[in-house]
Amino acid sequence: MLPIGGGSGWTLVEWLQVIERELLFFALFWFIVGTLDELVIDLLWFGLRCNPAKQTSRLPADAGRGRLSGRIAIFIPAWQEADVIGTTVAHMLRMWRQADFVLYVGCYGNDPDTVAATMAAVGHDPRLRLVIHDRHGPTTKADCLNRIYAALCSDELRTGTRFRGVVLHDSEDMVHPLELALIDDALGAVDFVQLPVRPEIPEGPHWIAGHYCDEFVESHARVMVVRDALGAGLPAAGVGCGFSRDMLERIGHLRGRQGGVGPFAAECFTEDYELGLLITRLGGQSRFLRCRDAEGQLIGTRSYFPGTLVGAVRQKTRWMHGIALQGWDRLGWAGGPVTIWMAIRDRRGPLTAVVFMAAYGLLLIEGGLAVARLRYGAAMPVMAPLSPLIRGGMLVSAFGFIWRMVLRFVFTAREYGLREGVCAIVRVPVANVITIMAGRRALTAYCRSLTGGALVWEKTEHHTHPAMIRVQAPE
Repeated sequence: MLPIGGGSGWTLVEWLQVIERELLFFALFWFIVGTLDELVIDLLWFGLRCNPAKQTSRLPADAGRGRLSGRIAIFIPAWQEADVIGTTVAHMLRMWRQADFVLYVGCYGNDPDTVAATMAAVGHDPRLRLVIHDRHGPTTKADCLNRIYAALCSDELRTGTRFRGVVLHDSEDMVHPLELALIDDALGAVDFVQLPVRPEIPEGPHWIAGHYCDEFVESHARVMVVRDALGAGLPAAGVGCGFSRDMLERIGHLRGRQGGVGPFAAECFTEDYELGLLITRLGGQSRFLRCRDAEGQLIGTRSYFPGTLVGAVRQKTRWMHGIALQGWDRLGWAGGPVTIWMAIRDRRGPLTAVVFMAAYGLLLIEGGLAVARLRYGAAMPVMAPLSPLIRGGMLVSAFGFIWRMVLRFVFTAREYGLREGVCAIVRVPVANVITIMAGRRALTAYCRSLTGGALVWEKTEHHTHPAMIRVQAPE
């Protein structure tokens, strides 16, 4: 074994052994912390499952056929969405038979294809309101939402009729027929309600798109349910979420005093996430509702997520930048123990990326050392054995990993079938690599934003819509 440099000092193998030991200590500590954190969520979730009153409810077949309690506005910001916006709008107007809602679609004058696709799909349906931004796009999603909000305020002044609530959706969403009725009913008691998001599985190989299914189904069937039960602030997902009109007006006035032009933070990448938490800080009430219809279908938003590595990394970069980094800056750490606990969970993305990178680096070094052991045998330098405490920690970490794989299989299999449940376990490395790449990119983008760089709507490209396929019932 040759020493590193000049024929003296430590050998390469000895350096690798030292680095291996340090990476092991670092990754092991955070794996144990993460395991304990998730186990607390698991125990709370199992406790809720044992309470019949907390089970997922089913709505009767005739639910949602009556009038809404008041007018509801649906906001859809759109930039270069000509491939999907027509299907989305037409599907919403077909699924929601009530007459007392208005679908506001925000477009840009320099995006005529999206405008034309919207109009061609629905013709002259009075429930559609097309809003053309007075600025050329792309600006930001929040800026487009604020332009739509200004149009809503103008319509209220013109007609003398005030809306009861506002629902947010994206241009690629497929909605459930009972969504509006469920949100309308909830807004009678709370200021904000979030329904689940259910990523759809595209045809063909879907190792990247499929990992969204694994993550969302576990988050929206376990974590958000526990979060709602604890009374913690609920983040808005930006789709399938409803806000009371009074609360949006209050937030709009608050932002106006801070120099803003509407209730949505145009300077933030995840304005929806921030809006949901801000409602709790202002004393508002929030709910996460997980319900199924009479046929067992989940009442939530369905859509396709990115199926390419580049698209997934871009999207998760935006989420990580907005939630973890901008959220730390803009929202701080105010609140009680449960609120701070949830804030830590929300903002752990960059740290998770670093821990995953250390873990995979550890695996590479272990592989290199295994080759060295085969070559040098008894001449291989031997480090001090691991202490019983470290060995015990490794057992805890291994148990946590196996337990997480079991739950990932269970949640994914329940919603998407046994085959996808098995694939969910195999997709874990894919999700980890995307997290590592997005974490590095988010940190770079955040540092660049500190120098005054302008925010640009780095949107996800959409070319297909789930309304074109027949939705299967969960197994």
